[in-house]
Amino acid sequence: MKKLTADGLKQLEELTEKIMEDSGARGIAIGIVNAKGEIQYEKYFGWRDAEKKLPINRDTVFGMASVTKSITSLAIMQMQMEGILSVEDPVRDYIPEFSNKGQKELVRIWHLLCHSGGFFPLPRIVVDKTAQEMGIEDSLDQELIYRDDFADEGVRRVANRLDNQTRFTGRPGQRLSYCNDGFGLLSDIVRRHSDCRSFAEYLDKHILKPLDMTRSNISFIGNSLDENASVLYTKENGKWRADKDFQNNAFVLHGGGGLKSTLGDMMKYAVMYLNQGMGQNGTRIIDKYSIEEMCKPRQVMKPGVYYGYGLESSQMGDITVIEHGGSLPGVSSNFAFAPQAEAGVVVLCNTMDVPAYAISEAAMRLCCGLPVENKRPDHQKRCWTGEEKEQITGTYVSGEGDTFTIREDKDGELLLTLNGTETKVMSIAPWQGCVCKKYTDVYLTVFRDENQKVFCAQCGSRIFPKTMSEEEWDKVRL
Repeated sequence: MKKLTADGLKQLEELTEKIMEDSGARGIAIGIVNAKGEIQYEKYFGWRDAEKKLPINRDTVFGMASVTKSITSLAIMQMQMEGILSVEDPVRDYIPEFSNKGQKELVRIWHLLCHSGGFFPLPRIVVDKTAQEMGIEDSLDQELIYRDDFADEGVRRVANRLDNQTRFTGRPGQRLSYCNDGFGLLSDIVRRHSDCRSFAEYLDKHILKPLDMTRSNISFIGNSLDENASVLYTKENGKWRADKDFQNNAFVLHGGGGLKSTLGDMMKYAVMYLNQGMGQNGTRIIDKYSIEEMCKPRQVMKPGVYYGYGLESSQMGDITVIEHGGSLPGVSSNFAFAPQAEAGVVVLCNTMDVPAYAISEAAMRLCCGLPVENKRPDHQKRCWTGEEKEQITGTYVSGEGDTFTIREDKDGELLLTLNGTETKVMSIAPWQGCVCKKYTDVYLTVFRDENQKVFCAQCGSRIFPKTMSEEEWDKVRL
């Protein structure tokens, strides 16, 4: 790790304060750790409870959201190491509720690990609604995370609706489309086929306790009652809401976003990766090969960014950075590690829609001896062709609730409207565009079938199907 300079850290803190101002973030925790587990930088901004002015510390609990996917993948790789399963195995061998009936090719475990099962986004199946429909309540005496009946119902609902899909992004393994349901099924594989009765118990026994991550878990009620848990700040209909409801919008299966943790624990988690499966306490929880397999680039997320098994990879100069972020109501998170630089970075926030990744990237740049400010990609602008404009324009609808439209203006430019905001889509390559945002670029990649007709488009990390008639969809050939 390069020496963290006072000037560089000042710039990092100024960036953090600017992001807090822009996003309304209430509290942010930042930690930088080396491969030996020595904390190089630790700083807290704002409050865990802004109304009561309660400070954040190393043991303050935050939601991790999709950072959970890395630990779910780690659990699967542990089970492969033990010979319980292979990532090449069909998912239906472990989840009989998923019959794979809708696809010509088998969906395998590794497809779910890198979001390439072929599934378009679907509405969330959430804890609260499922429990209500089952007539059960969460309680300290019997939290839902430990109930077999709740898990069985959750996996039935998730598997059935994946089975009932008739339209797909492509063949299994062909392209990435972010799929929380896939990681839900992975966590249920862990529950059903390990030596533990629940996914929560497995994480505690095989990962969290061995790494001394004593403040980490996937509990809902327990964390809501924890005095040192952060208040969660969520914007709804233009107004901020504050509560400690870690169950709000949570997935019915927990492998996609159920982890809660602290800055101190997450730095221990990063150290384990830096040491290729060995914790800073000397406990090895997995072999080097499995860590390497998790980090391998397997699917394209966007130019220069790839997805492995529950982890993303990109280049920062000559250094490979591995990371994952997360976002849920009241949660914005990011953790990253760079083995070549022997550096780990953790950024946790108790407010939704905060670009924690931008802070994490700036901190990692410091660790790599690079300027805090990252120069944005200098895309070579090109003009959309007539065929591109004709085929790309239209409406694209995600089952998760988002819709975007693309239209051509009088100057021949393509404009994308998402969440009521219209922005220009700059063409950077054939059938690919870019929307420039303040802290990052959002890429649009359009996909065509075997007949060279546009049927879907990737915006960010998800693939949206294009709105077409049933007759048009029947002509799609993958």
